[in-house]
Amino acid sequence: MDSLQFYLKNAYTRDKEVISTVFQKYDQNGEGYLSFEQFCCFVEENFDCSDTNAKSRRDSILKIFQLIDIKKDGKLDEPEWDMAWYYWLKQILSPVTALLIIDVQNDFINGSLALSDCPAGQDGFAVVPIINSIQEQVNSDVVAYSKDWHPPNHISFIDNINSRPLHSSSKVSASEAAVTDTVVFAGPPVTEQMMWPRHCVQDSHGSEFHPDLKVLDKSYLVHKGTHPDVDSYSAFWDNNKLSQTKLVSILAKHKVTDVYVCGLAYDVCVGSTALHALEHGFRTVLIEDGCRGVCLHGIDDMRQRLVSNGAYIATSDEVQDLMSAKKRPLLLAVKAAENYAMARRIVRSREV
Repeated sequence: MDSLQFYLKNAYTRDKEVISTVFQKYDQNGEGYLSFEQFCCFVEENFDCSDTNAKSRRDSILKIFQLIDIKKDGKLDEPEWDMAWYYWLKQILSPVTALLIIDVQNDFINGSLALSDCPAGQDGFAVVPIINSIQEQVNSDVVAYSKDWHPPNHISFIDNINSRPLHSSSKVSASEAAVTDTVVFAGPPVTEQMMWPRHCVQDSHGSEFHPDLKVLDKSYLVHKGTHPDVDSYSAFWDNNKLSQTKLVSILAKHKVTDVYVCGLAYDVCVGSTALHALEHGFRTVLIEDGCRGVCLHGIDDMRQRLVSNGAYIATSDEVQDLMSAKKRPLLLAVKAAENYAMARRIVRSREV
C-alpha cells in the first residue's frame, strides 16, 4: 500500500504525526524542507504519471511545486507541507464526487434527433448500459441528471426559423437553412445558433429519459434550454451565459470537488458541461465510453479542448479507482494545486 493510500483516512484531519511521517520519508537529508527533486520523488511514487512523457511530467510537477510553494523560495518547509496536505492533497485523497448524466433522452436515442441518424452514426442507446453499470458500481456523493427541456417556440428548432428575424451578418438565409446549419438571429442580443430538428419539447415523450436508464433515488434533476430565445448545451449555463441552472448551487451545497460527466452528446451538451465544470474550478473527468456524439470531427475537437483545459479523459472501468483515490492522475493533481492557489488569492484579496 503506498504512503498516501495508507493515510487516506487522515486526509480530513491535520494530524501532525501523520503529515510529518510522509514529509520525513521524502526529506531524506533531514534538512527540514523538500527540494524540488525530493518533491518529484513524492509525486512520481504516489501519482499516476503514465500518460505523460518525461518532459511534460517534470513540467507538471514543477507547476504543482510552484503553486504550493507559498514563500516562493524553491523549498517546501513543514508549514507549507501542512497547508498543502490539507488544501491540495485533501482534494485528491478525499474527493467529494458528483456524477453528471447528461441528456439520456428518447429523442437523442430513437426520436427526432437520434444520434444514429447524425453524421457520426453512433448509437445513443449504447451509453445506457454503461451508465447503469457505473451507477451500480460506484458510490458518488452526488448524482444529477440533466434534461433538454425546450418550449415549443425554441430558437434551435429548424421549423421555427421564420419566427425570428435574422441578423445581416448571417451567412445562411432562413429559406436556405437546414439542420446543423448555423444562422445568426438579430435578437437582441445577436445570437449565433445551430439549427436542429424539433426535439425534447417539454412534457413530450421525446423529452423523457430512455426507459432503460436507471434513475437513482435521492438524485437531482436539472432542466436546461427552457428559455425560448437562447439555447443551453451545458447543464450549468445557457449558451450566452445570461442565466445558469441550479446545478452549481447543488454541487456547492455538497462541497463537491470532482465532477464526472457522461451522456449525450459528446461534442455538444456533454463537452459543454465538462468545460463549464472546469471553469467553475471542479476537477473534471469525462467518461469517454459513456458518451456518444454527433460528428467525429466535433468529437475530436471537443476532446482536444477538454484535455487542453485540464479535463481527464477516462473509461468507465477507471471510475471506481478514481473516485476512491486509488488512482491519482497527475493531470488532476495539477488542477487541485490550481484550485488551492486560487483559494489563497481569494483569501488574500478579502484581507486587503
